[in-house]
Amino acid sequence: MTAAARVLEYNVLVYKKTWHGSLFTTFFAPILFLASMGIGLGGYIDQSGSAALGGVPYAVFLAPGLLVAQAMQTGSFESTYPIMGNLVWDRVYHGMLATPITVRGIILGQLAWMTVRLTIVAAAFFLVMVVFRVVDSPLGVLGIGAAVLTGLAFAAPIMAFAATQRNDTAFSAIFRFLITPLFIFSGTFFPITQLPPFLRWIAYLTPTWHGVNLARTLSLGIVDPVLMIVNVAFLVGCITGGIAVCLITFRRVLVK
Repeated sequence: MTAAARVLEYNVLVYKKTWHGSLFTTFFAPILFLASMGIGLGGYIDQSGSAALGGVPYAVFLAPGLLVAQAMQTGSFESTYPIMGNLVWDRVYHGMLATPITVRGIILGQLAWMTVRLTIVAAAFFLVMVVFRVVDSPLGVLGIGAAVLTGLAFAAPIMAFAATQRNDTAFSAIFRFLITPLFIFSGTFFPITQLPPFLRWIAYLTPTWHGVNLARTLSLGIVDPVLMIVNVAFLVGCITGGIAVCLITFRRVLVK
């Protein structure tokens, strides 16, 4: 844990010098998304009725999904280019390994930093949701945790994959063919019950849907303990599996 704390400290120090570059995606993107999609487009959707949305305004339906979707995108980015930079371009992890820091410490420390980063992003987005008055229940604040779990459910497996790459060619494919479709078809913008049955079941097997469903039910104050446990268990399973694979792929690269 001491080694992981040192890796976390390194990432915090780096972020203190680069945080200006994340201002737009962290604070202004949520405002633009909710204003354009939730209020702008949502106004037209609400005029035609919201029965398919459970009787809630579209902005209220959309906001928790966008919260989780942004965490998914943040976790995916943080586990691609920064990881490759530390492994291949700058070889930061090799320098860390020359100290008492272990491979496990590097992995846990990096995931600890991602947890901090995701918490900042999710908390900022939730604050915007509160300002826009699209949170129906005090339980909605727990959606921050749902977003963080979702981000980590992507970050850990993608991190393991990034350790196997020597260049960033495959990363564009991840965002184009995995992250973008999940952003659109996993319940963020419309209920997945509107999808054909075979696509619906694919959505059920993705971390995005579990995170969106968890955050949305909390935001609306709908408590279904069994489904919430399933959602959390699925996300934790993805994180645990990703960490296990990380231990294998990082050791192959770092320990010769």
